[in-house]
Amino acid sequence: MHYDVIIVGAGPAGVGIGSLFKQLGMERFTILEKEDVGSTFLKWPKETRLLTPSFPGHGFGLLDLNAVVPSTSPGYAYDTEHLSGEDYADYLQRIADHFELPVERGVSVQEVHKDHDRFFVETSKGTYQSEFVVWAAGEFQYPNNRPFPGAEHCLHTGEVPSWNSVDAGHHVVIGGYESGVDAAYHLIESGKQVTVLSKGEPWSNDDPDPSISLSPFTSERLDKIIDRQELSLVEQAHVIRVEKDENGYLIHLDSGESMKSETQPILATGYKSSLSLILEHFFWEDSGDVRLTESDESTVTEGLFLTGPQVKHVDVIFCFIYKFRQRFAVIAKEIVTRLGLSVQEDVFDEYRKATMYLDDLSCCDNSCQC
Repeated sequence: MHYDVIIVGAGPAGVGIGSLFKQLGMERFTILEKEDVGSTFLKWPKETRLLTPSFPGHGFGLLDLNAVVPSTSPGYAYDTEHLSGEDYADYLQRIADHFELPVERGVSVQEVHKDHDRFFVETSKGTYQSEFVVWAAGEFQYPNNRPFPGAEHCLHTGEVPSWNSVDAGHHVVIGGYESGVDAAYHLIESGKQVTVLSKGEPWSNDDPDPSISLSPFTSERLDKIIDRQELSLVEQAHVIRVEKDENGYLIHLDSGESMKSETQPILATGYKSSLSLILEHFFWEDSGDVRLTESDESTVTEGLFLTGPQVKHVDVIFCFIYKFRQRFAVIAKEIVTRLGLSVQEDVFDEYRKATMYLDDLSCCDNSCQC
């Protein structure tokens, strides 16, 4: 099984760049997906919604913030601003169907290595070979459900089918960022009491970049419940251990304090990046970010490109869909050129207009379109 390009992951990044490859006339590529198209979104709690609002494109040529292909609009198609995970997965599947993307489901990537200018991708279904690899597996595949000793006694937000299904009573949510506040909001709306334990105080961060502070959507919902007696926000609360006994759970903090909970603590501790599978193929900065070229290529392994929420350039974090989709055309043009295929400028022009990606990263800071 030899291809020009292997895309790993069929989420918004993989489906988005795969759709662009199709529009460029590329055929010798495949998309490897360990579950199904948009599977991460299908695992969201029923009540969880996309943070960024969806809306139809308008006369200025701007794109729906959650679209991965120009001229499409999840907001218009599903008649809502904040889509559910199920709706967004359906949107991605419809895009994959329309472009007849070569998605191979049930293929779990285990290892990637390169030998003599050829990639060998070891998977649960054998070895795939290619000239290039585009890593689009995202950051939300693997719940960070063991952040401290005793975490196995807790319930991760990614394992909750619906907040209405959680037992009644008082709940302790460990983690105060987006998923923690989302959990608190839905628990309270379903008649429960909540204490949120946060290492910091993200609700007080006024940074205009939602990659760093709470998104406006989350902040708005927090404002609706912040004065309710059912909610308690505890700042600078670093959980180091959880113990379970016949009376419930004991949550230990690094301050030496402890807290009892009769219900199972809820972990809002995020996810481990899929890049953990291919750590050796990237140069890692002291900050924990990966160093990329201006074409989003690894500086360690030539021919390996990164697309999706892990991409960062200068001070810009491309962690939302409307951010990282700006880079699809950058990667595609680089690969098409190296393969010696014709560069279809009309297709690239459409993506330039719709996503406004930058050719010059030197101007890329929090004040520009990113």
